[in-house]
Amino acid sequence: MENEQFFSPRPGHENSEKNSDDLSSQNSFVYPPKPEPENKKSNIWVRSITSLALYLLIGYYFFSANWILVLILTGIVIFHELGHFLAMKIYDYKELGIFFIPLLGAYASGTKREVSQKQSAIILLAGPIPGIIVGIVLFLITNERIVDMSYQSFQLLQITATLMIFLNVLNLLPIYPLDGGQLLNRLFLDDTNFIAKIFVLASALALGYLVTRLGMANSFFYVLLIFPLMMLTRLITDRRHDKLTRAIESQGLNLEKTYEELTDEDYWKIRNILIENNYATLRNIPPAPPYEYSANEDKVVAAIESLLQRTIVQDLSWLGKTIVILIWIGGFAAPFVTNMDLPFLHYHR
Repeated sequence: MENEQFFSPRPGHENSEKNSDDLSSQNSFVYPPKPEPENKKSNIWVRSITSLALYLLIGYYFFSANWILVLILTGIVIFHELGHFLAMKIYDYKELGIFFIPLLGAYASGTKREVSQKQSAIILLAGPIPGIIVGIVLFLITNERIVDMSYQSFQLLQITATLMIFLNVLNLLPIYPLDGGQLLNRLFLDDTNFIAKIFVLASALALGYLVTRLGMANSFFYVLLIFPLMMLTRLITDRRHDKLTRAIESQGLNLEKTYEELTDEDYWKIRNILIENNYATLRNIPPAPPYEYSANEDKVVAAIESLLQRTIVQDLSWLGKTIVILIWIGGFAAPFVTNMDLPFLHYHR
């Protein structure tokens, strides 16, 4: 917000400050209304389209000698993320978007107050499993020569099939934040559980080792080291997050609600706690009173929204979990069923 606005208690509050015994006047204090969050719907699609454009431009810059392969990879990534996106849309997630990370991939994003364990499992599998199935079909078409096509078309289709199978199977690995790691975390671990944090740490180390091994064959893979670094950073951030959550809840404030459900009093109290605890993005914002909207009040809103907790609904029985795990394990069978080679590692246009 460009203009700062000053809020004072309604008339009569000045006297309550002078007379501390006048409790009824003190209790009549009216907090300024909490700011409305920005309209994220339009911003999400702008960010999605912008990230896709950057993804393609940077991909072209690094792989201009093999632009067709960049387009194939982009198509596979979009197909994968659309699976997650459509599943989230079916389950009424809000603020949906697909965001692309140049040279690394993409992720589908959405928010929901109550997160169902069953729905989460379906959403996580909706990305890799359809991709594996389509990859197998394409692989069989090329392997059995079911469709008559030119050699160049045959080669591109075979590469597409192989990449689609490989990348989606890779995404099923039990390493966080890959879909397989998120699936196991959601089925058996609590996000705030100490064991879950150990799992993320082990995943970061395992992913770092895997990337290092791949980097020995092709130095390009070293760029993927950003993922384990991000995971380790997340552990540090989560620790800070947990500390703030305890500080807020110690004041009798409930974070298990949506931003819309927060009262104006909740907003200003949480705002003060964040500022007093030197929240990174709010260090130049003074605490209340006086009750002023800062020029960076949108950062306060974003910080508070990030702390609000979702409710995990444990609605998946052990039979259901067993079925999900069998589907997850079945995805790893694709390379063996198709007797797949990995020619893309050696492919040059």
